[in-house]
Amino acid sequence: MLIGNKNFTEKNKTYIMGILNVTPDSFSDGGKFNSYDAALIHAQSMLEDGAAIIDIGGESTRPNHIQISSQEEIERVCPIIEAVKNNLDIPISIDTYKAPVAEAAIKAGADLVNDIWGLKYDKAIAKVIADTKTACCLMHNSNNTNYNDYFNDVLNDLAETLSIAKQAGITSDKIILDPGIGFGKTYNNNLTLIKHMDILHKFNLPLLLGTSRKSVIGLTLDLPTDERLEGTLATTVMAVLKNYMFVRVHDVKENYRIIKMTEAIKYSMDS
Repeated sequence: MLIGNKNFTEKNKTYIMGILNVTPDSFSDGGKFNSYDAALIHAQSMLEDGAAIIDIGGESTRPNHIQISSQEEIERVCPIIEAVKNNLDIPISIDTYKAPVAEAAIKAGADLVNDIWGLKYDKAIAKVIADTKTACCLMHNSNNTNYNDYFNDVLNDLAETLSIAKQAGITSDKIILDPGIGFGKTYNNNLTLIKHMDILHKFNLPLLLGTSRKSVIGLTLDLPTDERLEGTLATTVMAVLKNYMFVRVHDVKENYRIIKMTEAIKYSMDS
């Protein structure tokens, strides 16, 4: 899969998408990297620690977040995208569900659109992605937790997303799917979908797991966001074992090391 100028072709490999929130209110790192210098330094650090993609977000999507205008989001993310693009050799993802933001971000240098609504919030975003031939990560999401047949409902929702993508002209070689842990799901929904995350392989597309520091970990361990590293690492190990191509995380160095160790064991030859 080509993202920017990087080919992600190695089979049975899990790559890291490092999170760079340039927001004042993200649930885990809000306000830490929303200045030009701080964002660039953090992106450099994540690249050195093993990130393969930098995911830049300008609006928090935590529960009960305050939605900002497209223009405000553009003003937050585009200068940072340009700075990372001009200074670092790494693909850039824009974390947005809004077509105007995606379009501006791609013009600024973004190589991938990470849409938490799987093309269903802003109907125009699919055309932006298709017309620019940009890669995309399409996530499962829901306005509520009223499922009739949970796993089948999730798969059917993602099939609907893929139908929207196909109708818009987004080719399958540009698509990553994300089960959407923490979005429109109960605590138990999240745990069971992590356990059975391999059901998404039915679509035969690259998959991404995003659990980093999320509430499912906090509720399990009864720990605040800044103490959820070990819980995140447990889910990353499961992603490697379930053949997910990407994990989206805050703590790049630790996740890179545990992926490398898990892959060494997973692919070791019997003596």
